[in-house]
Amino acid sequence: MDRFIGRLLDNRYEILEIIGTGGMAVVYKARCHRLNRLVAIKILKDDLSQDEEFRRRFHAESQAVAMLSHPNIVQVYDVSSTVEADYIVMELIDGITLKQYMEKKGVLNWKETLHFGMQIAKALEHAHSRGIVHRDIKPHNVMVLKNGSVKVADFGIAQVMSKSNTLTKEALGSVHYISPEQAKGGRVDNRSDIYSLGVVMYEMITGRPPYDGETPVAIAIKHINGGAVKPSVWNPNLPAGLEQIIMKAMAHDVADRYESATAMLNDMEAFRKEPSMLFGSSHAVREDPDKVLTMPINTQAVRTTAERVAGSRPGTAGMTGTGRIVNTDRSDPAPRQPAPTAQQRERQRVRREERQSRAATVAIVACSLVAVLAIVIFLVTLANGNLFNQEPEKVDVPSLLDKDYTMLPNYEGITIVLKDKVYHETYLKDRIIQQQPDAGDRVVPGTKVYITVSLGPEPQEKTMENLTGLSRDQAEQFLDGLGLDLEITVTEENGGADMAGKVIRTSPGEGEVLNPGQTVTIWIGSVVKRMENLTDVSQEYAEKYLNGLDMGIHILVKEENSETIKEGRVTRTEPAAGEEVAQGDTVTLWVSAGTGVIKAKMPKVLGYKVETALSMLRGYGFNNIEVDEVDSTEEDGIVLEQNYEPDVELDVTTLIKLRISRKTEESTAPGTDPTEPPVSKDVVVNLPESDKDFVLSIRKDNQKVVNDITVIAGARSITVTLTGSGTEVFDLYINDEFYMTQQVVFVANE
Repeated sequence: MDRFIGRLLDNRYEILEIIGTGGMAVVYKARCHRLNRLVAIKILKDDLSQDEEFRRRFHAESQAVAMLSHPNIVQVYDVSSTVEADYIVMELIDGITLKQYMEKKGVLNWKETLHFGMQIAKALEHAHSRGIVHRDIKPHNVMVLKNGSVKVADFGIAQVMSKSNTLTKEALGSVHYISPEQAKGGRVDNRSDIYSLGVVMYEMITGRPPYDGETPVAIAIKHINGGAVKPSVWNPNLPAGLEQIIMKAMAHDVADRYESATAMLNDMEAFRKEPSMLFGSSHAVREDPDKVLTMPINTQAVRTTAERVAGSRPGTAGMTGTGRIVNTDRSDPAPRQPAPTAQQRERQRVRREERQSRAATVAIVACSLVAVLAIVIFLVTLANGNLFNQEPEKVDVPSLLDKDYTMLPNYEGITIVLKDKVYHETYLKDRIIQQQPDAGDRVVPGTKVYITVSLGPEPQEKTMENLTGLSRDQAEQFLDGLGLDLEITVTEENGGADMAGKVIRTSPGEGEVLNPGQTVTIWIGSVVKRMENLTDVSQEYAEKYLNGLDMGIHILVKEENSETIKEGRVTRTEPAAGEEVAQGDTVTLWVSAGTGVIKAKMPKVLGYKVETALSMLRGYGFNNIEVDEVDSTEEDGIVLEQNYEPDVELDVTTLIKLRISRKTEESTAPGTDPTEPPVSKDVVVNLPESDKDFVLSIRKDNQKVVNDITVIAGARSITVTLTGSGTEVFDLYINDEFYMTQQVVFVANE
């Protein structure tokens, strides 16, 4: 049994079971007892945990990756190093890897390929903007959730591994997706991730990687040589535009690839909207998978490796794109062959007939397989209820042309989305001039219908139109199209989730005249995100996370007591987890002040009226107060004694005792009352903080009333027995220097 199963790490994470194993770590399913949630914990293998430099890089990279926050990236919650293990705590994903999904489904259609590819690209876009390069993008590191979304895992961890690993058997899973510069040990940047994404998309759409071989070295050499077969050779149904995107991402020369994930996303989004579009000339690749392309390797080191893999000696041979060796010396003309004899011609005829017979047999077998496959598809379709009009219920798209956009009713089953506003010579202002899908089309419920709205005929004198609801690009495109050379300024403000990325208002406003060169300000709805659960993370991490959102968030930190959250860690946030947070919002981090012990300094209340004294004490947080009355010549309600000296730091729950005066006619002036017998009383004397021993003297009328007391360094109070009657005043001296006066009330039978 695994030694971690059933263990409790950091007195918090209970290890439940193994859910995955890799070259560097084992991944476990665990329960966080503090937050009562399931998590995934990746624990470094023992051999790597012995390498201090590796551990240092591992933790530095993991802490950096923990700052990433994106819906397509597996969230890292915590990183820890204990005597037991080095590990990272991650979001537990309910799904399978993209590799498992591909093995299950085989060749994916182009829509699924684009769907998954765009989500991976968005994850890369976010990580690259934070300066983090993944370096190991492959289907094994992409998780597919049940709702069809994907999350990329192991950001940054591959970078640590790349500093210590070579192309060993652990690299077998990665080498199929490695970029040429990585294979050669060259400089790696964000374009290396883009290359790997292109390879992943190639495999999704064809069911095979672009390069394969018997060993990791052989595969790496093919990446270095380049010249992959076009994916359309394996999948003729692949749209040309998507093929161009894949091949540009996989360009052998780094400079020929997309310069960023954003640029690749832009092309994918454009293709998604118009699948028939093309992007210009693609990179030179082989059309025929069986055609031998000679691509000699330039470095001696790789030549030696290739020769070892091929089992040949150095010579004039070059490595082909398919791993075959061909002769590249073409200086000698081929010798002429003699004419075949009658016997040779007969053998050739027999071989042709045999080949034709084999071809016919293959054709018959292929047709039989197709027929069987058709029957299987028919039966599966029938079982799923997709025949005989058993398809999901659909709704009709209404006709929206020439309807007033501002007066549209709510159509059941469809959502109207404003695509653009343009001038039109025949349609009146606010009339719909285009819609997609078309009227009468039957669509599944929830389909979006995109519309273009008329601004009316283009006026001679240009005025500001109502751009509310348009995207920033659409608004800027419209304003640029007016030909007024306007100076456009964009400002973000919180308009709610529905207006995120859309125009909220403009200045000048609708209907105002626009002059050439005028400045126009567009207010765009700020990006709205959901607040992550930051409970029990450190204040430093929470602040880094919020700053890492690049949303100009203002952070306000407040303390509160907590019995469950350690001091310095977040107890809650405002907005709370799951609530919206927008550009420029203020987020309050409530941070634990500890176990609930609040301290305050004791104020001086001697001589004050009791009402004033109580108000002062409560203002400092003291609420556990006890008041006793004693006979005195002072007026009623004056504080005569407090059980703690001023400026002493106390727990606010400490009992504070006050003695206040109750004026009586029989009382005499302070001093010994001859009518009352002397009374002995234990009196607490509060002392100043001192790191040295000192001598305390207590005097009355300049006469010592007790023997001098030696006080040990660090003592904050001492109890002495004094004798007197009524109310008496004693002077306290430390090392023969006056320290303070203490008033004592002596009450008989106390």
